[in-house]
Amino acid sequence: MTDYVLTPPATPSLPVQGSALRFAVNRIFCVGRNYHAHAIEMGRPVDKEQAKPFYFTKANSTLVESGATVPYPCATQNYHYEMELVVAIGAPGFRVKETDAAALIYGYAAGLDMTRRDLQLVARETGRPWDLGKDFEQSAVCGAIVPMGELGVLQGGAIHLEVNGQTRQRGDLNQLIWNIPELLADLSQFYHLQAGDLIYTGTPEGVGAVQTGDHISGHVQGVGDVALTIGAAE
Repeated sequence: MTDYVLTPPATPSLPVQGSALRFAVNRIFCVGRNYHAHAIEMGRPVDKEQAKPFYFTKANSTLVESGATVPYPCATQNYHYEMELVVAIGAPGFRVKETDAAALIYGYAAGLDMTRRDLQLVARETGRPWDLGKDFEQSAVCGAIVPMGELGVLQGGAIHLEVNGQTRQRGDLNQLIWNIPELLADLSQFYHLQAGDLIYTGTPEGVGAVQTGDHISGHVQGVGDVALTIGAAE
């Protein structure tokens, strides 16, 4: 038995729908600007013929299970939601082809990429990394993992988000600029994808700020729900 100077943290995990088992989360990859209308609202239109997908990461320690209440984060005045389909990886893959991408998928979930937008935009405009805006405590919210099963590789399905019961985001997975096989094939050119990795696939238009006391609820058709309540700042 190995002795450690400090006790290692517990492995972050998510429930699996229809099972008593949990899905241990390894790494969290996020795709930037993967819906045309959102890219436009962020002032960075995407021409797929000229561009490639780009990614940022969140530590697995930022993971929060759906239904939680989290404090309004420090150092921001512009705390945003981004509703996303999450792909859960269940098998290793490196330099995979689009036609082989389905073999890597364990399942799907509904997720929220919470963002300190003011810090992200400062970083973007000054050419600095996005970590302060994206990779912070309790910023990766995720619902239960739904095994792929008969869902197959998702090509479409409604995705929407409400704040306090009012619709803020509404789109369809068929609007993804880079679809799931394209993303897995591309990301696997740069990383050895591993079981336990999560991929947040991008958000539709309509992102916006939330305040203390707000309740966020989102849904991905055929996949499930995600919810978050914003508590008081620490």
